[in-house]
Amino acid sequence: MLTLSFNRLSWLISPFVVLLAWALVANAGWFPTQLLVPPQHVYEAFVELLGSGELREHLQNSLSRLAIGFSIGALGGLLFGTAMALSKNVEAYCAPLFHTLRQIPSIALIPMFILFFGVEETFKILIVTKAAFFPVALAASEGVKGIPRSYFDVASVYRLPLSSLLKDVAFPAAAPPIVTGLRISLSRAWMVLVAAELLAADSGLGQMIEMSRQMMRIDVVMVGVLVTGLIGFTLDYGFRLLEKRLFRWKPRS
Repeated sequence: MLTLSFNRLSWLISPFVVLLAWALVANAGWFPTQLLVPPQHVYEAFVELLGSGELREHLQNSLSRLAIGFSIGALGGLLFGTAMALSKNVEAYCAPLFHTLRQIPSIALIPMFILFFGVEETFKILIVTKAAFFPVALAASEGVKGIPRSYFDVASVYRLPLSSLLKDVAFPAAAPPIVTGLRISLSRAWMVLVAAELLAADSGLGQMIEMSRQMMRIDVVMVGVLVTGLIGFTLDYGFRLLEKRLFRWKPRS
């Protein structure tokens, strides 16, 4: 029982060690306070931002952009990847361009997106959509291609319509890699969104970090960085729990 409890709490060790080292170095005075803010100052800034509602407003704006962009990109990626796996024509015409575009980092497209769409919400949602689309499309394509041919032969014998083929055969059989692709794409979309907000936004966590940097409020910058990391960890961990719950039948390595 004691070993089990220790294993459950072991993930706290590394954050605690980093926090302790941070506090010791900051309080030792080896670096100027303006550059390395002690943890207690960051906590005070967090409480201040939480009390004023500023942090909540920035977080809501960022998460709403993430939800819209990720939903569009993930749905589009799921449909396109499935079509590319099931249709040789779609793969022949679209696969070369698809595999070329997916190699372009989303962050590299931010300046171009700003030129075409401005700095309003459209730009940020589209960059998130792009970041989410390609991992899901690739996962869906590879997952559907990995389905045994016999599944489709049986569906052909029963003359299943396309909707039933997708709903009852393709998606359930390819669910594990698709869910993994969704998890990866969500993490990438979150990182790209914060980067886009750093460059061009009037709200959001990235904008809060950038404005605080310009004002030399490093304590607020650290609050934004830590909250960004915690949100990313929570999203990824939530998908991992979903994977474990949905695919309990899979043998663990």
